Amino acid sequence: MTEPVIAQKAPYPVEVEAGKTYYWCACGRSKAQPFCDGSHKGTGLTPVAHTPGKAGTLYFCGCKASRKAPLCDGTHKTL
Repeated sequence: MTEPVIAQKAPYPVEVEAGKTYYWCACGRSKAQPFCDGSHKGTGLTPVAHTPGKAGTLYFCGCKASRKAPLCDGTHKTL
C-alpha cells in the first residue's frame, strides 16, 4: 500500500449540497483536490464517499492525515 501525498497543509473549504455524495481524494494525487479524479489507481488507496446531511461549508482534509477523514481535524498543524 502506498502512503498518501500531502496535497496541502490546510483544509479545503467547500460549499456542499445536502444529500449529494462527494468523493474525497485519499491519495493526494488528484488534480481536482479535494475530490477524486481517478489518480489513485494502482496505489492501493481509494476515495472516501461523504454525503452531508445539510448544505453549508465543510472543510475537507488537504493533508490526507485527518483521523476524521474526509473532514479536517487539524492534523495538518502538526506536520
